[in-house]
Amino acid sequence: MALRITTASKGEISSSLRFEARYFIHRHILTETFEKLGYKPIIEIVDKMFTGSTPAHMDERNSQDDAFFAKSAGVKRYDLDTTALCYITKEQHKGRRSKWVFPGDVVVSNTGKYLGFASVVPESVQESTTNQNVSTLRLKEDSEYTPHFIAAYLNSNFGQREIESLLTRTGQNYLNSTNFKILRVPKVDSELVRSVTETLSVAEAKGVRAIKLIDQAREIFYSRVNLDFKSVDKHMFFSANLRDFAESDLWGPAFSYPLYVNTNAALKEHWTVIPLGEVIDLVKGDEVGSENYIGYLDRKDGNISFIRTSDIVNYETDQYPDFYVPVETYQDIAQDIKAGDVLFSKDGKIGQVGLVTDADRAIIASGFCALRLNKKAEKYGLTQEYLFTVLSIREIGIYESKRRTVVASTIPHLREERVKEMEIPVLGKAAIDEITNLVREAFRLKAERKQLIAQVRKTIDSYFDI
Repeated sequence: MALRITTASKGEISSSLRFEARYFIHRHILTETFEKLGYKPIIEIVDKMFTGSTPAHMDERNSQDDAFFAKSAGVKRYDLDTTALCYITKEQHKGRRSKWVFPGDVVVSNTGKYLGFASVVPESVQESTTNQNVSTLRLKEDSEYTPHFIAAYLNSNFGQREIESLLTRTGQNYLNSTNFKILRVPKVDSELVRSVTETLSVAEAKGVRAIKLIDQAREIFYSRVNLDFKSVDKHMFFSANLRDFAESDLWGPAFSYPLYVNTNAALKEHWTVIPLGEVIDLVKGDEVGSENYIGYLDRKDGNISFIRTSDIVNYETDQYPDFYVPVETYQDIAQDIKAGDVLFSKDGKIGQVGLVTDADRAIIASGFCALRLNKKAEKYGLTQEYLFTVLSIREIGIYESKRRTVVASTIPHLREERVKEMEIPVLGKAAIDEITNLVREAFRLKAERKQLIAQVRKTIDSYFDI
């Protein structure tokens, strides 16, 4: 059944060289609104507009002089994933001066599955660059718009329709620089711009503060565990005992890789180390079937977020993921994902960790499992926040999962029973309490941030009323 019906004249089809119904539906909706409100092409609003490029880059910072480098996968709606930033050398960064991105710039993904995602670069990300799939907008100082408003507009239902209407007719999801320059921004009440800007500025501050608290909790862990992880033996050539392979039923070399094995052994020398299966109940993710997917532009109030492994951003579930599902599907599956559950990815990019906030209502895909402490965890004094923090530590969450990961054809996979075999250290009560309080406050701020962003979304979508 058609949701919308429109007609297109022969002249429209000839001049646009397009023959997609969705294109004309968007153009007619947009034209009516722009005729009523007026608009400015975005090129008249910005002082500078440019696209990044992709040099050789690193996943980890090797030197304090290394500079931030952002890929399009890290640009989410209203959020730049600072936990997924890559790095380039100081020399590379200096040679890319014309592509430097600063706090307050608007970054927009311009191709692929992330097309049209927009966020404002936060104060915590000083002087960075991006890959070729990210466009940067730097507004004029005297613009009647603000970076937060432009990002909110581009992420709105109306803005997303404007972006879709400008796509190249090659069938690819790509917004080239020529089309981007003619993207229209409607003239709106100055009060709307002020209100959106103030609300999103508060939301951004809460998000930045939350990440700082999580980083502080992780630093406390490293300090209290009191181990020099960099000194752990990581020889690339090693031998393994056949009995170990037989007992574990894991025949990959990663299971015996000295870096992983010796890190675990070093922890056991100083701390009580326990398998996850002793202290958690595990909730499996589910596949709902693509026939139940609801796209971002087609979602309605009441639809439930469907969280896949690409939908973890800054240690939490993406507030506006690619897909949603009907509430009936949510009720039928009955995963019962709760605030405080720790999410751990076991497919694809294995070892991603997040914590469910009070503002979340979602179904997790089969690439995740949710970890919830059981009664046995009480004797160790464990908390969900401590569990989250420990699994976010590379030397534990990543090393322990890589040891137990197998590759099916070309796709890495970590089975649920192997997750339960992963081992975590138990620090003293003082350290656990300190970490818990910091992380709890961080995710309280994250929940408040999501509520503020939802308020902005509702305000903007209501203003255009489409």
